[in-house]
Amino acid sequence: MTKRRMLEISAISAMGFALALGLAVPAEQVQGHLSKMLFVHVPSIFLAYVAFVVTLVASAAYLITKNLEWDRRAGASGEVGVFFTGLAILLGMVWAKPTWGVWWTWDARLVLTAVMFFVYLGYVALRRAIPDRHLRARRSAVFGVLAIVQIPIVHFSVIWWRTLHQPPSLVRPGDIQMDPPYVSALLFSLFAFTLVYLALVNRRIDLSRIEEDVEDAYLAASTAVAGEAVTVPDLEDVGRDDV
Repeated sequence: MTKRRMLEISAISAMGFALALGLAVPAEQVQGHLSKMLFVHVPSIFLAYVAFVVTLVASAAYLITKNLEWDRRAGASGEVGVFFTGLAILLGMVWAKPTWGVWWTWDARLVLTAVMFFVYLGYVALRRAIPDRHLRARRSAVFGVLAIVQIPIVHFSVIWWRTLHQPPSLVRPGDIQMDPPYVSALLFSLFAFTLVYLALVNRRIDLSRIEEDVEDAYLAASTAVAGEAVTVPDLEDVGRDDV
C-alpha cells in the first residue's frame, strides 16, 4: 500500500471518527444541536487559510527557484482552498438562517470572506487562461503572494469591527470560551480536515502532471502533422511545365 493511499484511508477514517465525536458532544444550551455546525464550518475556513498560506509559500519558492513543481503545488493548494472557502460560506449560510433569521447579511466577516473566495477564484481562472507554463507560473505566483493579505483582514474582522458574526473560536485574544468536550471535538475535526486537505492536494498535483503530459503529447502530435504537410517540390515537373 502506497503512502498516498494510506493518507487517503486515514483521512476517511478520521472524518468518520470526527463525525461520531461531534454527534456525541452534548447539545449547546442556546443553539442546541445546531451549534455542532461548528465542527465543520470552522475547520473549513481554517483549512482555507492553510491552503492559501501554502499557495503563498509555494509561489514564493517558484519565483526564487523557477521550479515548476512549486507552481503545481501552489495551484493545487489554491484550488483546494477555494473549495474549502466555498464550503465555509455555504455552511455559514445554513447556520445563519435559523440563528439570524436570514441566509445572508452584509456583515463584515461574510462580505470579506466572499471577496476572498472570488479573488482566489480569479487566481484559478488566471491559471487556466495562460497556456505558457512558465509565464502562467510567474503571474500566478505574484498573484498568490499578494492575495495573502486578505487572511488577517478576514480573520480579525470580527474583532476590528462590530459584526453579527461571533468572535474567532480558537485563534483569538484571551482565553478560549468553550467547554472542553467542544474543544476536543473541534481540534479533532481540524485534524481530520487537514488530512483531507493533504489528500486532495496530492491528488490535484497528480492530475496537473497528467494534464501536462496530455498537453505535451497533443503538441507533439500537432507538430508531426504540420511537418508532414510540407513536401519538397518536384523540380523535374516544374521544368516540363515550362517546356
